[in-house]
Amino acid sequence: MRILPALCALCVFCAAWGMAGCSVPSQVMGSAPPGSGPMAGTAGGTAAEAAATATPLVDPQNLQTATLAGGCFWSMQRLLDAVPGVITTTVGYTGGTLPNPTYAEVSAETTGHAEAVEVVFDSSQISYAELLDAYWHDIDPVTADGQFCDFGSSYRPAIFYHDEDQQRTAEASKAALAASGRFDQPIVTEVTAAGAFYPAEEYHQKFYLKSPDQYAAYRAACGRDERLYQIWGATSR
Repeated sequence: MRILPALCALCVFCAAWGMAGCSVPSQVMGSAPPGSGPMAGTAGGTAAEAAATATPLVDPQNLQTATLAGGCFWSMQRLLDAVPGVITTTVGYTGGTLPNPTYAEVSAETTGHAEAVEVVFDSSQISYAELLDAYWHDIDPVTADGQFCDFGSSYRPAIFYHDEDQQRTAEASKAALAASGRFDQPIVTEVTAAGAFYPAEEYHQKFYLKSPDQYAAYRAACGRDERLYQIWGATSR
C-alpha cells in the first residue's frame, strides 16, 4: 500500500492484474483529502456519534470506542467489521504530529502516523478484552515497523487506549500473550494513549467491499493469511 514514489513492491503483481496501483484506484485519485469534513480532527465514529444512528436494540450507554492499528487498515477493517458486538468502524490516521494528514503524507513516513481503525463497540455484547483477543489474532505481534508485506512505521501494530481501564486491560492482555509461551520473540506491539484520529479518504473506507477484486489481489499477494496461520493456526482471524 504505497503511492508513488513510495510504491510497494506489490505493484508488479498489481500491474499483472491490470490495476492502476497497489492502493489507489485510478478513478478515486482525486478524492477530497481527510480533514475537510465535519469529523476532521475528531474520533471518526465516536461512541456519541454512533449512538445517534445505532439500532434501537443498542443501549447508547454501552457504546465504547477503541482504536487499533495492525498494518494495512483495509484488512483491519475487514476483520473488525466481522466481530460480533462491533457497531461501526472508521479507517484513518493517528499517533502522528501533522494535523489532517493525507494518505500520501502518511505513506511518506514523515508524519509519525499509523494506519488505524477506530471501533465503536457494544460493551454488553463484547468486552474490550475480547475485542483485543480478536485483534491479536489478526496481527503479527512480534514485528514492530510493519506488518506482513507492508513495511514502515505507518504500518506498526499499536493499541491506542482511551482511558485508564483500557490501558490496564491492554497491558494485561499483552503481558498474558507474552507469558503464553507461543512466541520466542518479544511482543513489540505498542500500548499507548489515543490522540487525535483523522478519518482517511473516503475511497479507503470499507475498501474490501468497494473494490473486492483489487482487495483480494492485494491480500493474496501480501501473504497475510499465510503468516497469520503460521502464528495462530486455525484460530487466526
